[in-house]
Amino acid sequence: MIVTGYAASRPHKLAPGQKEANRVLPVGRAPVEHGFAHLKNWRILTKLRADPARATQLLRALLVLTNLEVNR
Repeated sequence: MIVTGYAASRPHKLAPGQKEANRVLPVGRAPVEHGFAHLKNWRILTKLRADPARATQLLRALLVLTNLEVNR
């Protein structure tokens, strides 16, 4: 599922709740984007041909290892 923010236009201004939702959205998105950026450093992933369930387990393990290395 893709979650996008609310868009304002000249005749339609955003309600305070919509403005708050637009501010909160990047807070949850940033760690995911950083995780994908760090996973791109693992070159083995370009050659990965595996069952999606197994690939998910591998990606989770690599992300943990990457986070340990990045947060040192």
